[in-house]
Amino acid sequence: MGVTFTVLKRLPVTSAIIYLAVGLLVGPTFLDLFHFNPLKESALLEVLTEVAVLISLFSAGVKMPVPFSFARWRAPVLLATVSMVLSVGMVAAFAYYLLGLPLGAGVLLGAILAPTDPVLATDIQSRHPGDRDQLRFTLTSEAGMNDGTAFPFVMLGMGLLGLHEIGDFGLRWAAVDVLWATVGGIAIGVAAGAALAHLGWKLRGEPHKHELLDDFLGLGLIGLVYGLTVQVHAWGFLAVFFAAVALRQTELRLANRHSPGLRSAQAVERADSANPDPAVSPTVSQGALIFKEHLERLSELMLVLLLGGTLYPDSWSWQAVALALFLFMVARPLSVFIGLLGTRASWRMHGMAGWFGVRGIGSLYYLMYAIQHGLPEPLALELMQLTLIVVTLSILMHGTSVKPLMGRFWRRDKHRPLPP
Repeated sequence: MGVTFTVLKRLPVTSAIIYLAVGLLVGPTFLDLFHFNPLKESALLEVLTEVAVLISLFSAGVKMPVPFSFARWRAPVLLATVSMVLSVGMVAAFAYYLLGLPLGAGVLLGAILAPTDPVLATDIQSRHPGDRDQLRFTLTSEAGMNDGTAFPFVMLGMGLLGLHEIGDFGLRWAAVDVLWATVGGIAIGVAAGAALAHLGWKLRGEPHKHELLDDFLGLGLIGLVYGLTVQVHAWGFLAVFFAAVALRQTELRLANRHSPGLRSAQAVERADSANPDPAVSPTVSQGALIFKEHLERLSELMLVLLLGGTLYPDSWSWQAVALALFLFMVARPLSVFIGLLGTRASWRMHGMAGWFGVRGIGSLYYLMYAIQHGLPEPLALELMQLTLIVVTLSILMHGTSVKPLMGRFWRRDKHRPLPP
């Protein structure tokens, strides 16, 4: 990776395709030198995917160029809620009527496959904290939120299978898994991110002049926020994403408040993590980002190699391929179209957001989570086979189309940046 980084960037495909090809080559599909059994190693894979998603959510959050407000974030919020619900429903219906799965398994499968992935979608996400491209912002913030908004439907599917308590008429599910877990996760994340921003600013300023290890502070924020939300049964993925957003935006406000004029805050906002401005005071978010991006790339490499090592030639079935095509060609575009109705998004924006619903590591995490919480083995094997093929096809189809399509879209719509 270190030697070929520039070469990989110039290729017309994403790096995930290269890693997948290596995994398929050494795995059971070709040379059979390596085999990873995700059912037997579900506890390990749950932890690996969980950590990878958390790191990616933090990286996505600190690259948000504008503070949260419904006016600015309307499109991604609608995609992470309305479009999410529609995607879960359409996949559940497909699984129930065409694949013959129980209703609870269909809802669980819909929740597993509905969220877009923050780990494998780096080529369509915001490139740095000053990136104000509207499409990249929308897709990045959607991926940051819908890994949390999918969790209630994972619990609903498990509840319908008798693996989780949802209460009479789903009232406990609505009150605890939807309302409390969502609001609680966001509140904990925002409070912790803002508190760290104030602490870092105070320690670095006069009279302390205290040096901070931003990488460790970023990891500590992830661990603290996620640990707290797990303890109070809230959604940790939402908490980590919004903690990163609050950290970044609070630091921007502090720079504006304590520096002469707007110059410092604007410079911080424009600063690229790879090319920081020496005239601007260092921030925790900027200092931690490049380290998290490296961890994100390592996670992608490891998990995609493992994915290639799970597939046999007979892993492919018409049911799995049909599900993937339905998800990519029907469910995702239709749910995006309905979710963005009434917004000012252009038709090209509708089309690009509808196509680039990358599925990946988050889907594997939800599947491993369900297996670790009692999903019966026969059903686990069936859902695993479907999920692995959908993720593999997403890497192949989206990975070969992202660079040419994003390049063409950016050339045509570069005059439409995100409004301030």
